[in-house]
Amino acid sequence: MDTQTAPGHAAGENVESEIEALGPWFHNLHLPGGQHTAPGHPLGDFPMRKWRQLADHLPRDLRGWTALDIGCNAGFYSFELARRGAQVTAIDHDPHYLSQARWAAQRYDLAHAVEFRQMQVYDLAHSSNSYDLVLFMGVFYHLRYPLLGLDIVAEKVGKLMVFQTLTMPGDQVLDPPADLHIDGRDVMLEPGWPSMAFIEHALARDPTNWWAPNHACVEAMLRSTGLRVMGRPGHEIYLCEPQDPQGHVEAARSWDVAELLAATGRGSLRSAPSA
Repeated sequence: MDTQTAPGHAAGENVESEIEALGPWFHNLHLPGGQHTAPGHPLGDFPMRKWRQLADHLPRDLRGWTALDIGCNAGFYSFELARRGAQVTAIDHDPHYLSQARWAAQRYDLAHAVEFRQMQVYDLAHSSNSYDLVLFMGVFYHLRYPLLGLDIVAEKVGKLMVFQTLTMPGDQVLDPPADLHIDGRDVMLEPGWPSMAFIEHALARDPTNWWAPNHACVEAMLRSTGLRVMGRPGHEIYLCEPQDPQGHVEAARSWDVAELLAATGRGSLRSAPSA
């Protein structure tokens, strides 16, 4: 982590007071002057500990790459990608976190390399942009409409995507049949069948923790969006690439494209010309 003080910024007590004024923090940023934004984080040095699992699995030189950081929070991952040379677009729906991220970008002298936008995942459906690298970490299980969100994000992946989600325990994978008889559903109760648990109330006191897929389900969903799992850099982290060698992902390739278009407000059968 760069420890040089960003030009034009005072250090010491002024920074500490700004950190406090911008709190509470979920990202423990290691600031240039040696301050930390969340030194007492309940998850430890987070998300640095996640980044250490992932860092060696991404290109060291991202110059010329575009990157999208979905659910950027205070910008930790965005800044790491920017340090490697990427031009980053970072989105979050929460203005509180975006205020933290813009402040931190100034302190790191990285404001020129990261553009922050207040957006929902679903808003990406109305953008024609794609990105060489997409980070989709810590968001999926908060979505009320998770597979729709994943379909939309998969369309944006040019070269690589990092996907991370809360999961159910266990790594079993059952190879499901190509087809299943209507009376053969008992197999769905077998360990390793792709499954996702719904959390009606709250998990870890967070009522937006809606879903917990198992490992088999994560891989199956990623395949269904047109992505290939290349590896698992760490717990609950998946490194993916487009199945199409040309880097084009068609999220709806295995089902009815009209459903995706209607769900995202981009069109429907009703708007199609008559035969």
